[in-house]
Amino acid sequence: MSWLSALQSLLPDSVSVSTDDLEKCAGDKWFATRQPDAVVYAQSAAEVSAVMKFSAEHKVPVTVRGGGCGYVGGCVPVQGGIVLAMEKMNSIVEVNPADGVAVVQPGVITGDLQDAVRKLGWYYPPDPASVRECSIGGNVATNAGGPRCLKYGVTRHYVLGMEVVLPNGDIVRAGSRCHKNRQGFDLTSLFVGSEGMLGIVTEIILRLIPHPPSRALLGATLRSFAEAAAVVQKVLSKGHLPSALEITDSFTLKAARNYLGEDKLPPGDAHVLIEIDGQPAAVGMELKDLTTLLRQSGAISVKSATIEQEIEAFWTLRREFSYSLRATGLTKLNEDVVVPRSKLVELVTFAAGLQQSSGFTVACFGHAGDGNIHVNIMVPDMNDSAQRERAEKALDELFRHVLSLGGVISGEHGIGIAKKRWFPAAVDEAGRNLHLAIKRALDPGGLLNPGKFLD
Repeated sequence: MSWLSALQSLLPDSVSVSTDDLEKCAGDKWFATRQPDAVVYAQSAAEVSAVMKFSAEHKVPVTVRGGGCGYVGGCVPVQGGIVLAMEKMNSIVEVNPADGVAVVQPGVITGDLQDAVRKLGWYYPPDPASVRECSIGGNVATNAGGPRCLKYGVTRHYVLGMEVVLPNGDIVRAGSRCHKNRQGFDLTSLFVGSEGMLGIVTEIILRLIPHPPSRALLGATLRSFAEAAAVVQKVLSKGHLPSALEITDSFTLKAARNYLGEDKLPPGDAHVLIEIDGQPAAVGMELKDLTTLLRQSGAISVKSATIEQEIEAFWTLRREFSYSLRATGLTKLNEDVVVPRSKLVELVTFAAGLQQSSGFTVACFGHAGDGNIHVNIMVPDMNDSAQRERAEKALDELFRHVLSLGGVISGEHGIGIAKKRWFPAAVDEAGRNLHLAIKRALDPGGLLNPGKFLD
């Protein structure tokens, strides 16, 4: 690698080739890994620009890395080269309640931003399950969501503007700190969800909203996952719009009881979690109405929380579900599929059948309020060729069924490597060609995050 010494000379304080750093930057939470040849811990937009100019000159691939919390291999450096790690660009530059904005660098941890603005009475709603690990830059790259998408929307709805380094090293400002903006094309939205393939975000201007003065949470157990899915439609059809509406199946609950302790979760084969917020009087009335609705829907148990500490205890349990599944020792193929809400019960029924036909446990939980269910195919050993072949067949069946229902193969995680081979089925030829045209216009050398779903 004749270019490596030149890179070290260019950025002597930021380049690492240590074994630990190369291993750390080889993958995310998906099972595939590939070590880069070097890691650059960027400390400014100017350094990012220098790396991209170096990449263009020496034809070295660059893969951007945030918190490494992805589930689709999005930050795996498939072709080696340079990993551009953004973790040191972690400053909250500004929180301005008067403008309703926060300005942050991409390495800021999402939960840290939420805490900072909450102290001022303000709110940044997007809340992925990995909120204490994932970075704002990674959230922007994948257009991350979380439980509160139902009422408040996903990351895209909170990105007002950004600073972006293009593959040729140019630094571009897109959007602004204004809450309405119709100056030219919406370049900001172009980069949100682009999975690090069009440019590198070095600063983000985020919209903030006032924090709701009151909130409450209901947790209910039911006899079956299908019953829990049906409750979702009942809640919404009665005119309720919770901030979050989550369901969980029996295998996930069993794994959580094994991981966290039997007494941490009530008995039952399905769980519904409903959070509401707003003015105190309205929250109190809605809490009573929802409790009645859940009991009439056959809930075995209903628990509620109105004190912040108790509410967070519920959410801590919910965020542990994914870790509980990993603790089973099985490889968790976490598929964040989305279907129209009217098809939710049909998806749940299909998942139960897929478990029987594939021979793998299929664990389901997630953001039922917006049709986004995490269907986890639990494989004992993905390195075993026979098991891997069966797992791929099960994924084929899942994605085909989701698309037949008018759904999409990813609601939050993105495509990356993991879903690369299903992208042509999900997006028509004209749409794929448009993706490629945009990619080639911005990255004609194909050096930024290569090997992913457009290659």
